[in-house]
Amino acid sequence: MNKHARQLKIREILQDHRVGNQHELLQHLHSAGIAVAQATLSRDFAELGIVRSRSEGSYRLVVPDDQAGRIIKGLVGVEVLSVNANETSIIIRTLPGRAHGVGSYFDQLKSPLILGTIAGDDTVLIIPASVQQISALITYIHKNLSKN
Repeated sequence: MNKHARQLKIREILQDHRVGNQHELLQHLHSAGIAVAQATLSRDFAELGIVRSRSEGSYRLVVPDDQAGRIIKGLVGVEVLSVNANETSIIIRTLPGRAHGVGSYFDQLKSPLILGTIAGDDTVLIIPASVQQISALITYIHKNLSKN
């Protein structure tokens, strides 16, 4: 199965089923006859902008539409506690357990200012594409955390 077809199936599964994590999604894909590696699924998540959203007391994986993207922007802004930088990188502190969602949010923006992100439990490391653009990247991050 090619990437496009696999990603369409992922969207379909997430619309039709309440899926809480990647492991559950892998099971749904396997039941549909689709074998996919965890690393491939993680790349699909980043490309599709899939995030974990809290709903009715539990978490659910969702693919945001444009309006949901604005809502997610506001939610991500609430989850971020601080943004700090040195000469080479930027650290975003989040509420416990929310760093992955914040990192994924910035990955899906596909900014040329961001070389990559690494997320832990409550910390996201953002590596700039150029250290000369740290201040521009900090401004970009704050703009994308605002609730507007």
